[in-house]
Amino acid sequence: MDLVSLDQIRAAATLLEPVVRKTPVVASRVLSDRTGVPVHLKCENLQRTGSFKIRGAYTRIHGLTDAERARGVVAASAGNHAQGVALAADLLGARSTVFMPTGAPLPKLAATKAYGAQVHLVGEVLEDALAEAVEFAERTGAVFIHPFDHLDVVAGQGTVGLEIVEQLPDVGTVLVCTGGGGLVAGVAAAVKALKPGVRVVAVQAEQAAAWPGSLAAGHPVRLSSMSTMADGIAVGAPGPVTYAHVSQLVDEVVTVSEDALSRALVLCLERAKMVVEPAGAAAVAALLDGVLGDLEGPVCAVVSGGNVDPLLLVHVVQHGLTAARRFLALRVTVPDRPGSLVGVLTTVSGTGANVIDVAHSRLTGTLALGEVEIAITVETRGAEHCSVVVGALRRSGYVVAEEPVGA
Repeated sequence: MDLVSLDQIRAAATLLEPVVRKTPVVASRVLSDRTGVPVHLKCENLQRTGSFKIRGAYTRIHGLTDAERARGVVAASAGNHAQGVALAADLLGARSTVFMPTGAPLPKLAATKAYGAQVHLVGEVLEDALAEAVEFAERTGAVFIHPFDHLDVVAGQGTVGLEIVEQLPDVGTVLVCTGGGGLVAGVAAAVKALKPGVRVVAVQAEQAAAWPGSLAAGHPVRLSSMSTMADGIAVGAPGPVTYAHVSQLVDEVVTVSEDALSRALVLCLERAKMVVEPAGAAAVAALLDGVLGDLEGPVCAVVSGGNVDPLLLVHVVQHGLTAARRFLALRVTVPDRPGSLVGVLTTVSGTGANVIDVAHSRLTGTLALGEVEIAITVETRGAEHCSVVVGALRRSGYVVAEEPVGA
């Protein structure tokens, strides 16, 4: 299969120049300090529609004939591709229809409608929406705009790679979040054509990682199940177009945990002052999770999108703070007598930790007669402070169990 050429990516860049933003590449001092090499963030969360997807969608729809655009376009997406297609179609004068899973984040759903698309909610996962979109295309004649598996889409996404090389000419490593592979395929095609020695790494959520098994098998292999907060990269299988690019051009595929994704999102909020969705934080998570080995700097981590549901953001931030040992959730067993709760709170207060939540229960099945369990969540200054809190409680004679992250 032919790969996207540098000339095709450059043509897409010329086409997109009046349409998309050349998003900034900004230095991250905190990540540079943690990794020991200069780290920069390519901020596609600041792109129109809140992600890189407008690049590929516009390139693909612009490449249609007038007759094809007159029939309308149809897409399936958990949210970011939906918005990209809706805006691109509106700019190019085409009707757009989008199928989204029923659990698609409400802000992404609302934004897609605001860009002019007719939206249908179907199925529980992206593959269900894809099947409906393909059937709609066959029935109505609308042109199906695949979220990643088309050469025009890959060329459009590849303009991110052109900008990285232009903005960070001495880049040594590029990290790209990866679901179906359209973004990493395009970025790798551009970067490897211009600077063959640059290491390009695809980053997947470990609970939705189709690429390692597919590359090992020598062809796309579908996952039997997925479960990740990073809905933007929750794709069950690569496509033939992206597989050809990734298998030939990408140096390595790594996976990151849900804890690392949430910690990365919190770091982006706190230290980079950026709102980033979990999928968009995957490259940052790889830097935090220590899965990359020795790094050749400067490193450019692509922050692919910032379309996050505020309700999910609250949950992920709490998860991230717990994973970073900034929140500590404990279950403390105490005698069932007056003053026990006050004693626990006084002990915690004495360590300088801040109590956020407390619950008192006599109904837990593991309790002996005359015991009560206190569930307490406290804000701490980090891992060492957590040890101080737990140690103080145990020295006071309490039985203490720490809740796992996400419990």
